[in-house]
Amino acid sequence: MLSANIQAGSSTRRYSDYFTRSWSHALPAGSKRTSLDAIAQLASGHDIVGLQESDPGSLRSGFTNQTHYLAQRAGFHYWTHQPNRSVGGVASSANGLLSKLEPVRTADHALPGRIKGRGVLLAHFGDDREGLTVAVAHLSLGARSRLAQLSFIAEVLQDHPNSVLMGDFNCLPDQPEMGVLYRKTTLRPPECVVPTFPSWKPQRAIDHILVSGDLRCLGSQAFPAAFSDHLALAMEIEVPESALRT
Repeated sequence: MLSANIQAGSSTRRYSDYFTRSWSHALPAGSKRTSLDAIAQLASGHDIVGLQESDPGSLRSGFTNQTHYLAQRAGFHYWTHQPNRSVGGVASSANGLLSKLEPVRTADHALPGRIKGRGVLLAHFGDDREGLTVAVAHLSLGARSRLAQLSFIAEVLQDHPNSVLMGDFNCLPDQPEMGVLYRKTTLRPPECVVPTFPSWKPQRAIDHILVSGDLRCLGSQAFPAAFSDHLALAMEIEVPESALRT
């Protein structure tokens, strides 16, 4: 599996770029298509990919649905997305899911928070309670909002014993608000903490892939997601055959 905050294909290689290249977050110019092609090449080597900050088709992406584009370029048979935030049609943001296996069902939920525009996207594989549930989320910057969001996600996942929660959490895995996940679900803290931010000098582990139940992590590694300010996080997971049986 792979989780990647792709920053809508924009380039950030140093902190000053947030100011000097701020135009790239509103205009379609720049190397976004080249960036997406590099991300597609990385994604193609994985079975399930969760995306954050994938533009669903606004001015800055040249009205390209980036999740769909990546699915086509990387050879995924199934894709879905959850648009969360739109700024006057100039810039939009979505969670996305790419999968080589077609889920039995998908769902999406808006997340609570002081500022609206966050969500969690779910896909269920296997046709019973023991099936595999994959959730993709992008959490808020503020601890209070994150606690509300993680509490909501815990409620959604608590009846799914074989779950994967991946995304940009904007916090370390041992932050106090993360405790609600570990108490109310069988999701576990990562066995190996991998720094993913900022991509040019990774110091903070704020992107995570958490697993629960009988799922077993066989290793994790970070990769550049083209020129995004986050590294992508990959994890090999051993899934019981029963969790994928339909």
